[in-house]
Amino acid sequence: MLASGARSTYYIDARVTTMSGVGQLLIGRMGLQALDAADWRPVAVGGLTLGADPVACAIAHAAAAAGRELNAFTVRKEPKGHGTGQRIEGAFETGGEVVVVEDVVTTGDSALRAIQVVEESGGRVIGVLSVVDREDTGRERLERAGYPLISIFTGSDLLRD
Repeated sequence: MLASGARSTYYIDARVTTMSGVGQLLIGRMGLQALDAADWRPVAVGGLTLGADPVACAIAHAAAAAGRELNAFTVRKEPKGHGTGQRIEGAFETGGEVVVVEDVVTTGDSALRAIQVVEESGGRVIGVLSVVDREDTGRERLERAGYPLISIFTGSDLLRD
């Protein structure tokens, strides 16, 4: 069963890769290259916890290693029950252009929820970057809402014989 509640004949657990040292190194480099290829210059990357967290940190780390400034943030699924009640943690600046990141995009629901929180908090979302696009309805839904999607891999890439 997928996070969307849908059933699928295959499951992609990207966290096995996104939370490994080598996976972080590669995703960081490839994510930064994908941002450059799209000519996106965000001040920060982030998305809905937990899937987006290691992706955002890997890309921010790759940028720092390349001598570039790019920060990471995370969007809580629910407001914090104490303190300031923030929904966004990390290096997020109101008014800054950001890219929402995902480990896997299926329907786009997680990205759209993150986008809503980011925009309500004063961020300007310029697009969405995913490690894997399952090629379900996510791309269409995101683009219809005005957010282009770039992906490092597609489900078809991973399922090739």
